[in-house]
Amino acid sequence: MIDSVPSDRSRFYSVAELANEFSLTSQGIRFYEESGLIAPARVGRTRVFNYQDRARLVLIQRLRRLGFSIEAIREYLSLYKADETGAAQYRRGLERIAERIRELEGKRRDLEETLAGLHTLEVEAKERLDRALLEESKRQRNKNTNGKLARRSS
Repeated sequence: MIDSVPSDRSRFYSVAELANEFSLTSQGIRFYEESGLIAPARVGRTRVFNYQDRARLVLIQRLRRLGFSIEAIREYLSLYKADETGAAQYRRGLERIAERIRELEGKRRDLEETLAGLHTLEVEAKERLDRALLEESKRQRNKNTNGKLARRSS
């Protein structure tokens, strides 16, 4: 897992290295850069990323997987610069996490209601199918019986 890979603080990473490590395209990394989430240094025209950029990508990817928007991630990351202790960042992060939990719990309730409705509909449909198959079977037997009677009387 990416989170557990140690990074050398003196090491620099290319776009290709980070794209490969994080299963992103170079355009994906550029998108994060253009969104203000990472700010790599430049050596000539080449973008180079340090351990902090890599750590930010770990966090960005994790927050994206948890469903946070780019704007919410940008806000969260901006708090790093505003407060050396990190208290403001953690406080705001907790608020965002609580919001996301409430949002997902609401979606879960909606899904549970939808699933319950679908299960009820499934049971009803199976019962209707059973009745229809029984009726079809009766008609087929009557048809066969009537056909045999008609042949006997001829």
